[in-house]
Amino acid sequence: MRLSSPIYKLKRQARLMAREKQIKLHLALDQIATTEGFQNWGHLAAHYAQMTPAQHVLMQLDAGDMVLIGARPGQGKTLLGLELSAVPAKHNQTGCFFTLDYTAEDVREQLLALGIDPSALGQHHIVDVSDNISAPYIIARLGRLPKVTLAVVDYLQLLDQKRSNAPLETQVRALHAFAKKTGIIIAMIAQIDRAFEQSPDRFPSIQDVRLPNPLDLSLFDKRCFLHAGDIQIERAA
Repeated sequence: MRLSSPIYKLKRQARLMAREKQIKLHLALDQIATTEGFQNWGHLAAHYAQMTPAQHVLMQLDAGDMVLIGARPGQGKTLLGLELSAVPAKHNQTGCFFTLDYTAEDVREQLLALGIDPSALGQHHIVDVSDNISAPYIIARLGRLPKVTLAVVDYLQLLDQKRSNAPLETQVRALHAFAKKTGIIIAMIAQIDRAFEQSPDRFPSIQDVRLPNPLDLSLFDKRCFLHAGDIQIERAA
């Protein structure tokens, strides 16, 4: 069954519907799914699960990788990161999603938008919405958890928003060293500069990452860029 629009656009339509009608996101998603010929959003998501970018990305990651996930707003970078963090739970391992941007309820609704039942993930999926998230906080939290295979940080540019936190590069270097030592994959969601909107390029590049503060982007082993429903993965040179 062919969708009328890419899934990321259908999700955007659902978010607009939820805001306009003042209903829960999962109800708006179900309404969108029925117009596409499915019983509900879960039915649609299950039917197209093989097309989710998370599986494509995971196949190309190695233990201890530092991964950058970059896109402009509305392109699905946070959904990709959230889905990546949920995959280990299906294999009795632990995935973590650290966010300085979303509330716990936001995360729950986005998981439902992905066709993932948060309650089914159990203790193997950790969602942390603390205002204290920083590299030392993340390292300490991960060090107390068993069998963590992947952690996602949402998002890069917020790590040093508190003046009391170390500079961004210091924090990313600490996370890089921790990933290499433990084998945990750490993926960091990143904003892309709005100047990319005027670019003829199909995807953003490492040069388009918005950096209000200095950061050596070579610390990332893999770079994943999303745009217009497509995804591109690069290895660091």
